[in-house]
Amino acid sequence: MNPTLPFRPTATPEARRLADAEKAQYRTRGYVKNLPVFDAGGVAILQNRFDELLALTQGGLEINNLNNWHKANRWVYELCRTPAILDYVEDLLGPDFFQWGGQFFCKLPGATSEVPWHQDAQYWPLTPEETVTVWLAFYDSDDSNGAMKVVAGSHNTGIFNHQQVEGEQYSLNQAIDESQFDCKDVVTIDLKAGEMSLHDDHLVHGSGLSLSGRRRVGMTIRMSPTRVKCDLSVWPTFESYLLRGTDEYRHNPIGKVPSGEGSPIQRFQASSDFA
Repeated sequence: MNPTLPFRPTATPEARRLADAEKAQYRTRGYVKNLPVFDAGGVAILQNRFDELLALTQGGLEINNLNNWHKANRWVYELCRTPAILDYVEDLLGPDFFQWGGQFFCKLPGATSEVPWHQDAQYWPLTPEETVTVWLAFYDSDDSNGAMKVVAGSHNTGIFNHQQVEGEQYSLNQAIDESQFDCKDVVTIDLKAGEMSLHDDHLVHGSGLSLSGRRRVGMTIRMSPTRVKCDLSVWPTFESYLLRGTDEYRHNPIGKVPSGEGSPIQRFQASSDFA
């Protein structure tokens, strides 16, 4: 860890609550972007810590394939609880919600991967399907370095037909063909480092290749209202971490809070795997 930097970033004074127009946009178009979270000092901490986390995954592990960082690493766990982030999410989900996912999505110089068009909800055995995804930018993200793109309004259409795709360039094995939507509805989620976006779990999205040689690094945080229940027969290691409010439903197992600065070594690990 860089001893000249503080351990945890603090939110920028520009962080705020969602405006009514942004709430309306989320309902009609399925996303909101360019929400301020961290200033330049906070961004420096994010980038420094990312390098340290990346170093933990050496030895052939691909960081994009390791989810549940919030279960393995106390710094990540605390980052996901930044009040400014939770304020934005509360404006969409209401007062009672939990975290169940925390994953890095990166395109580093030389990377040749792309994310095909897809909908998150069709991957997850959750009922009801009401997950909000935070995409927190550690570095600037734009068209030149493979920023996420979304099909605005597609979350109101239901589940699209997904087909199997093969190839090392794809980070997912299912894709939606572009013939199923109007390309004029595609919007780039361009973000400055320290900003975040929010998107609905039914929103069609993906990302292309990075052509700039610049890093594109972001972290996704998956959050759902406490009424959401996971089918544990499909996903037995699913665990919830209450973020705000109370969980009167108690549908899901509660995860153990990490105390160490570890790293996942495979997908879908249980919190009991970590210190």
